[in-house]
Amino acid sequence: MTEVPILSASAITKSFGRGAGTVRALQDVSFSVARGSFTLLKGASGSGKSCLLAALSGLQEPESGVIIANGTNVWGKGRRSAERFRRHNCGYVFQTPGLFPSLTAWQQLFVPLRLLGVPVMEAKGRASHYLDLVGLLDRAQSKPSQLSGGQNQRVAIARMLAKRPAFIFCDEPTSALDGRNAIMVSKLLRDATEHQGATILCATHDDRLVPFANRVIELEEGRLVSDTAEPMP
Repeated sequence: MTEVPILSASAITKSFGRGAGTVRALQDVSFSVARGSFTLLKGASGSGKSCLLAALSGLQEPESGVIIANGTNVWGKGRRSAERFRRHNCGYVFQTPGLFPSLTAWQQLFVPLRLLGVPVMEAKGRASHYLDLVGLLDRAQSKPSQLSGGQNQRVAIARMLAKRPAFIFCDEPTSALDGRNAIMVSKLLRDATEHQGATILCATHDDRLVPFANRVIELEEGRLVSDTAEPMP
């Protein structure tokens, strides 16, 4: 019996600008991904990979096409359904950590969990567990200005993992990191597929991520031009 994809995109299109200046960022892109997979979206700057990631993750509405995630039409009711999908299903990792300057590393995890309605004791436990998972429990009381760029990115990863999302969407999560921290972040992401059953889609230029993924989709001028899949390493 064929497994139903956890996420599928059908004929996704997106354009920017008007008239002669119109740029077709996505042109009838269709594909699907399996639960617990780690998929990279690669391509040159302007190929459409970040635009596709934004559409899949409920951040930017496509002009046409359908995105089904875990049985839900992400854009079925416009921004309302997309916001609901993001809130209940998604975790995000970007090139910059996006941490709150006034909060400690531990609070960066605890506060969002409480805002999501996680009970106090459970939120405390998750905050400590996931901070320990990224090797930063000893820096729990440090604020972003007291941490290195790599450490702040690991806090952002821990904050995302603590939510225990079904989907993890990453946009250039390692491009600003040195080799050691890039490998650590890559391993943490892959572990999320193995231990939490998360499904990851990651837009990147960084070839250091390739060994940790089981699928690479190449985009060129808004079109899907190649799709290679291999067993999870």
